Amino acid sequence: MRKPVAAAAIRLLVLDVDGVLTDGRLYFGARGEALKAFHAHDGYGVRKLIAAGVAVAVISGRRSAAVSVRCREMGIERVILGASDKLAAFERLRRRAGITARACACVGDDLPDVPLFGVVGLAFAVADAHPLARRAADRVTKLPGGRGAVREVCDQLLAAKERVDLR
Repeated sequence: MRKPVAAAAIRLLVLDVDGVLTDGRLYFGARGEALKAFHAHDGYGVRKLIAAGVAVAVISGRRSAAVSVRCREMGIERVILGASDKLAAFERLRRRAGITARACACVGDDLPDVPLFGVVGLAFAVADAHPLARRAADRVTKLPGGRGAVREVCDQLLAAKERVDLR
């Protein structure tokens, strides 16, 4: 069985979008455009984490212009949309970044995220994740996806990093 790493060892946080950065609901406008709601607290947490030296990336199975815009606003440069195989996308991303899988954390909510949980150093499921995703995760947030769960993870990683940096 894989043992999770300490939060202070994380150098890259990988986020899912639907159900993690959003509440998972999909809204469609009259012209078929997809609309998504993001929580401001999550964005602030992501920006603080990046400023502290932890890289953040997004891997999503869906393509969305709204996600691209939101990621730019948060300062997330590594964005992979339309990934049919999240594990393969993750492996390409982390190799390009020169970071081991064990130095990565991820946040997910459903079965396509579970393969990542098995290879990263620290796996988080949001509070309202699918039961199998919650079971596969190392930690489960108190808050649901799209309602501050990402901020909760960022705060945990920042607190661990600050404890280590103070020594």
